Amino acid sequence: MLIHPQFNPVALSLGPLKVHWYGLMYLLAFAQFWWLGRRRILRQPAVISQGWTLGQLDDLLFYGVLGVVLGGRLGQVLFYEPGYYLTQPLEIFALWKGGMSFHGGLLGVLVAMAVYARKSGRAWIDLTDFIAPLVPLGLACGRLGNFINGELWGRVADPDLPWAMVFPHVDGLPRHPSQLYQAGLEGLALFAILWPLARKGTPRGAISGVFLIGYGVFRWVAEYFRAPDAGIFGFSHTVSMGQWLSLPMILVGLAFVVFAYRRAD
Repeated sequence: MLIHPQFNPVALSLGPLKVHWYGLMYLLAFAQFWWLGRRRILRQPAVISQGWTLGQLDDLLFYGVLGVVLGGRLGQVLFYEPGYYLTQPLEIFALWKGGMSFHGGLLGVLVAMAVYARKSGRAWIDLTDFIAPLVPLGLACGRLGNFINGELWGRVADPDLPWAMVFPHVDGLPRHPSQLYQAGLEGLALFAILWPLARKGTPRGAISGVFLIGYGVFRWVAEYFRAPDAGIFGFSHTVSMGQWLSLPMILVGLAFVVFAYRRAD
């Protein structure tokens, strides 16, 4: 069995200023978004033909950051811990402690893209198609932040599992390092699916649909190894809150893909 390293959540202290690993992971996520976005704009013919500029990429990053942070935090508050944050409202602003909902962040980004679509004159679906391949590696960074923080640990595992891990601040039981599972599935595996599709080019709306399906399926699977959150639907080992929130993603993603390829025929 392995023991969680119990990292110091503070990566760097400069007097009263403390830089947390969780925040650094988010900065890394946004940095890779910008870098991959540049590659798409400068190297991928399907994107070049649409006339994207590096200035628009900067705008997308700005709107996306707002959507991720505001939506992710509100999602955590509303979907998972409304009772706690109702009694501790100032904790809503303690982002360095973790507690960001992907599904809330997704909704926040979709709203942000709608605002930018109206401002730029671009179609909303073109924006989501552009950013979809840029997101998974950022999700992997976020899951590494969860692992460093020692949060969102996994369900109890067989102690003979070579990578079973004890989280000493939780209990002495061997558990799945589910944060790393999610980094591999929602991050690396989803990127490996989306990036080749982006390079090849797909019908309008298809890559957005594949993102929704891929994330929803991978999250559904990963939830069986992650200790379930109570959420607003109650505590369940059968269908967790994360799975309930992922189900609409899969259904909407399927509709996007079917519609995209039917329209392309």
